[in-house]
Amino acid sequence: MKLAVAATAPFGADVLERLAARHEVAALLTRPDRPAGRGRKPAAPPAKAVAERLKIAVLQPERLSGEVELPADTVVVAAYGLLIPEALLGRGLWLNVHPSLLPRWRGAAPVERALMAGDTETGVTIHRTVKELDAGPVAATEAFTVPAEWDAGDVYRRSAELAADLLERVLPEPVFVPQEGEPTYAGKIEAADRELDLTQPEESLNRIRALSPHIGARGELHGRRVTIWRARLDDGELVPLEVQPEGGRRMAYEAWLRGLR
Repeated sequence: MKLAVAATAPFGADVLERLAARHEVAALLTRPDRPAGRGRKPAAPPAKAVAERLKIAVLQPERLSGEVELPADTVVVAAYGLLIPEALLGRGLWLNVHPSLLPRWRGAAPVERALMAGDTETGVTIHRTVKELDAGPVAATEAFTVPAEWDAGDVYRRSAELAADLLERVLPEPVFVPQEGEPTYAGKIEAADRELDLTQPEESLNRIRALSPHIGARGELHGRRVTIWRARLDDGELVPLEVQPEGGRRMAYEAWLRGLR
């Protein structure tokens, strides 16, 4: 089936790659390149890097309007990052891939917020893209259990895999039903969300899992500020496993301790 994909973030890049293995992806709609890293040089979004490797045409408008032309009548949206104007939504079928069980965790950071909340189950919802955020009628949804050792990277990988399977079921003629239940919202991750209260071990572990492997939760160990990337609970106590000192590299916690000594 001939599709266009609107994607920017790593999750969207993963969905794009999986769809391209099964369908003809005629174009990628993504965000413009942005400065990144210490040198602040322009860097391509993750989805663009995948599209260029697969030789898929790339469109990068700064703003969306009805003037944007896409070479397909069906567009799959996955972690794109901009609201789609109604002028575009009315010109074809737009299907959004959302990594949560809608209406739970509508918004920008559904995986991270689910893990912070200690959810042991999440899933993927395929729904029609509408003007209101993540509120469109549902074409398919499926849940999966979140193992205690998984972080956000694991959940996103499983979600992308499941999304490709669900899209295979609903394309090209999805049947929609309204969302049911009270919505909850997953606001974007702010600086304050990264701060750990190490007097709360279980809450801290959930936050570390939620912000790994790409964002990072921060706290103070032995008087030093560090990012904690991996940890576990041992008899109710938080045991760091992988840390990163400010200005340093990631390393095993025990290696970091040896350096302090």
